[in-house]
Amino acid sequence: MGMEMEKVALPFVGMVMAEFAQVGLMIVGKEAMSKGMSNLVFIFYSNAFASLILLPSALLFHRSQSPRPQLSFCILCGFFLLGLIGFIVQALGYAGILYSSPTLATAILNLTPAFTFILAVTFRMEKLDWRSSNSQVKIIGTIISISGAFIVTLYKGLPLLMTPLHSNSSHKLLVQMSNWVIGGLLLAADAMLASTWLILQAWMLKKYPAELIVVFFYCFFVAIQSAVVSLVVERDLSSWSLQPNMRLIAVLYSAVFGSAFQVGISAWCLHKTGPLFVAMFKPVGIVISVFIGVIFLGDNFYLGSLIGAILIVVGFYCVMWGKAKEQKTGEETRISGLESSREKVPLLQNSNEEI
Repeated sequence: MGMEMEKVALPFVGMVMAEFAQVGLMIVGKEAMSKGMSNLVFIFYSNAFASLILLPSALLFHRSQSPRPQLSFCILCGFFLLGLIGFIVQALGYAGILYSSPTLATAILNLTPAFTFILAVTFRMEKLDWRSSNSQVKIIGTIISISGAFIVTLYKGLPLLMTPLHSNSSHKLLVQMSNWVIGGLLLAADAMLASTWLILQAWMLKKYPAELIVVFFYCFFVAIQSAVVSLVVERDLSSWSLQPNMRLIAVLYSAVFGSAFQVGISAWCLHKTGPLFVAMFKPVGIVISVFIGVIFLGDNFYLGSLIGAILIVVGFYCVMWGKAKEQKTGEETRISGLESSREKVPLLQNSNEEI
């Protein structure tokens, strides 16, 4: 009984910690950029430090792996493409957070499974049977999630929780609404590209099944690509400074907790419990970000955010439920097929013996 509780409790605690790390990354990233740090420079520093952390970790973790996958030019090109898409995803994500809030970011982040489902069907990685109730639930869940994202982006509604730190002038509210919409659209594009990144990552892990090494090369190529773009775009040398201290703290947090810790914990939980358990914790980020944003950062919480977040979560769980039912049905079909084949083998053997 104790062992069973440990198998459930440890992954549960691990995923809650991973969601806290994700929300914390969004918050410190916004704080650093609000202090004048470029999002491109922030991406460079965080991925460069993460590469330095992941390199020895990956070599130690995979040193006993036998046979170790061989690096080829095709694999390196795949890593480069993975890094390029990831760089664009991070740039869009941090820009969207700067314009809006971590609360909106965590809400729209739950669109990623819906977009992933659409892309998986498009590239025939996911089967879609219009007559199956499981497929119908996944389609309905995808539509609900996307509708919730439109609501949380385009409709604010009445403030449910408003802090006294914000001015109520009509001009400021108009500017905030405009920035909110821009941030929401950037985050929606971020979620769509993140789905593409997940599809490519799944393909790369099949070709090169060494998780930490894949993550290291991903961070390494993102650091190189962001450095090149930053050198072209950011001509002011002060934008590269890690002063004030908030910039340095945000970069170190992003490198340690945003990449090494969060990815490591998620990978461990994935190995112990499977992808469904890990994915079910994504909506927890909304609760965490709302709590931290309203209580500690003085963010306002609006009716549109509540309605949209509820719809995104409901749609997300519909997609995951349909996927789980399909997996269960497929497993039952496979087992029944094995049992029927075993029953047929003795009959064939008896008939051969009689002949």
